[in-house]
Amino acid sequence: MLYVLARPLLFALDPETAHAVALRCSRLAAALLPPPAPCPVRAMGLEFANPVGLAAGLDKQAQHVGALAALGFGFLELGGVTPRPQAGNPPPRLFRLPQARALINRYGLNSVGVDAFLEYLKASRREGKSVIGVNVGKNKDTPNERAAEDYELCLEKLYPHVDYVTLNVSSPNTPGLRGLQDAGALSALLSRVRAKRDALRERHGRQVALAVKVSPDCSDAELESIAQVLRRERMDGVVATNTTVSREGAQGLPFASESGGLSGAPLRARATHAVRLLARTLDGEIPVIGVGGIMSGADAAEKLDAGATLVQLYTGLIYEGPELVGKCVSACRAKSRTASSASR
Repeated sequence: MLYVLARPLLFALDPETAHAVALRCSRLAAALLPPPAPCPVRAMGLEFANPVGLAAGLDKQAQHVGALAALGFGFLELGGVTPRPQAGNPPPRLFRLPQARALINRYGLNSVGVDAFLEYLKASRREGKSVIGVNVGKNKDTPNERAAEDYELCLEKLYPHVDYVTLNVSSPNTPGLRGLQDAGALSALLSRVRAKRDALRERHGRQVALAVKVSPDCSDAELESIAQVLRRERMDGVVATNTTVSREGAQGLPFASESGGLSGAPLRARATHAVRLLARTLDGEIPVIGVGGIMSGADAAEKLDAGATLVQLYTGLIYEGPELVGKCVSACRAKSRTASSASR
């Protein structure tokens, strides 16, 4: 209810400024909200207090981990982070489309770099505990042939401090990055990163899960091919999906012609289709994390119906506020109870 009053003030600000202000206020919001009741889930070898997580892109620098965890998320995916600092694209690079309850962003994987990110993460972790994932990508000037080196470097530095790492091969805002989703390139990349993870597991005596974030703009055949690569390379999870270059559901609206990835309500059906296809193809061997267009508890339950084990929020928080977390947890709990009763 309080967010209904705060949203007009935030929407009066430039979107990127409003983003920063909202993050700074997240601890206050957490203090005003009741924590969601537990809805435990096990996936990727990890125990989650509930299946509702924060999607990558909201806390890029890991400076608000404790406050965001206190909002009731079962897990946080931080970043994206790149090996070396990079500024990303020049502003303006974030646009609201309120009529469609959508955003367009072309941040371009702006990152403080993995070393600075890690210092922020270590400081933030003292404020609270949560399952922590980090979304990692290659630097813009790293050619795809050497991309594995960037992912390996990030994995090695982050390994002692995180629970899982998501390999971002699907951002539409880094030129050529989506080429890494091609079966041959993806297989070569994942083979190297998995071998690096296995060596790090031996060194540190703990397992860090590996997930891959895929594009909603892949054809069904491409998604099926990706699923086979994920299975063959023994990945622990797949995040479906990133933002879309499609403007379906937002055509003709102000800012709809801006370049970048579209998120929010218009992405819901496209992302859910990808979740359903991947879940069917993987047949329970690899859990699917459903993200894209979750604007209500019913939308979160829809992703579970499609085969997702976990879900993530981002744009829905911008339009619906932090109360959305608890609503999604409640809907997921009701869905799991229904499924449990049906299986008896």
